[in-house]
Amino acid sequence: MEDTTSFLPATAIVTGSDSGIGRATAVALAKSGLDVGVTWHSDQQGAEETADEVRGLGARAVVRRLDTTDVRGAAATIDELADELGGVDVFVNNAGTGDGVKFLDLDVDTWMRTLDTNLNGAFVCLQAAARRMVQQGRGGRIIAVTSVHEFQPRVGAAAYDASKHGLGGLIKTMALELAEYGITANNVAPGEIATPMTGQTDQDPTKTDRPGVPLGRPGDAREVAAVIAFLASPASSYVTGASWAVDGGMLQMGPQAGSHITGHDWRKG
Repeated sequence: MEDTTSFLPATAIVTGSDSGIGRATAVALAKSGLDVGVTWHSDQQGAEETADEVRGLGARAVVRRLDTTDVRGAAATIDELADELGGVDVFVNNAGTGDGVKFLDLDVDTWMRTLDTNLNGAFVCLQAAARRMVQQGRGGRIIAVTSVHEFQPRVGAAAYDASKHGLGGLIKTMALELAEYGITANNVAPGEIATPMTGQTDQDPTKTDRPGVPLGRPGDAREVAAVIAFLASPASSYVTGASWAVDGGMLQMGPQAGSHITGHDWRKG
């Protein structure tokens, strides 16, 4: 049984790190002294900007395009990044997408694209990273960015909900199977975060009123990245198989409440 307390990370790969939570995570890990592999799907410039931030902190950055819908080929990209970085000690599966299509209107192609991006492609990448960690023999940290929809559904998110439920379960199973190698596996489940995915690029979340969220606002990507950075660190040595909600209390209300409660009367009881 490998010792998780002796883990000393030097390299990380963060998928979907061209913006939002992925970028904030890459920067947070670089601040911790890790070299970072950055991936992008449609925003190469964004990925290069992330890499520049990482390098500005004195860490190395390697950039690759990753298409997680290419289920047969995605693993090769992870291997390439690990080769160039000299290994992978931390792997953050952040790449994902949503479609916003209600169940009765959902066509098979849209269903498959969402599942391939969020779950099937994630499996391939997670497996490639885990295999590399096992070969290295020095433990590791695996973190998947799921969503509050790992736990609770939302109208218009049938494929997204299914994919995040599945990813959450996959990580928990990985936690059981990888523990003997000193590798921990955990989920971080964001609520509404002010990122491009929610149409809030470069907005200050503290200026946005969200009555249906107990903390009253969306989250900042750096608030999610801070939790990921902890789970990627030696300090998280006894945490595995967990799902950490970073949602301002949204799950206590239900995800639909975040966007559909328009007043604060509920606070009065």
